[in-house]
Amino acid sequence: CTHYLFIVVVAVNSTLLTINSGDYIFYTDWAWTSFVVFSIANTLMTIVGAVYYLTFTGVPGTATYYGLIMQVYTWVAKVAWFALGYPVDFIVHPMWIPSCMLLDLAYWATKKNKHSLIFFGGVLVGMSMPLFNMVQLMLVADPLETAFKYPRPTLPPYMTPIEPQVGKFYNSPVALGAGAGSVLACTFAALGCKLNTW
Repeated sequence: CTHYLFIVVVAVNSTLLTINSGDYIFYTDWAWTSFVVFSIANTLMTIVGAVYYLTFTGVPGTATYYGLIMQVYTWVAKVAWFALGYPVDFIVHPMWIPSCMLLDLAYWATKKNKHSLIFFGGVLVGMSMPLFNMVQLMLVADPLETAFKYPRPTLPPYMTPIEPQVGKFYNSPVALGAGAGSVLACTFAALGCKLNTW
């Protein structure tokens, strides 16, 4: 029962992350800043569940399976938001699977050492997710132009698109997201391991 309940939680949260953080990236001039938050949120959602499943089963490959579940539900969310009127190339769905594969690799290569999984796996996921997600952002239509072209009638004032202040806060959101992610992901991975001992 807990196993299937957890899958439902994964589905809901990965879907909500895609929608909510996507809105902030596209509709505000805080795009770079929100990308860092987006990276950390995705890292948290990915690694806690993936490590939990991985240490629960003890089978390398389980994390990738977890990432696949998240990816499928995220694609479903993208189709749903496209049906609601969003242009299809405007909705970014995070790339979960490659980072989960790195997590599996760390677990397998260290002969199922839990502490190595926490340190090596955590750093690999934390550093890779911002990279994969920024590649996604580079492939979609210009966010600001799209936001003006497809205005939402219920858009609150603080999310009205305005000219971005590029470089005002951080020159590299990928570097900042990867740095913060790689530090925090180790803690997140430890939490995933701890879930199996309660």
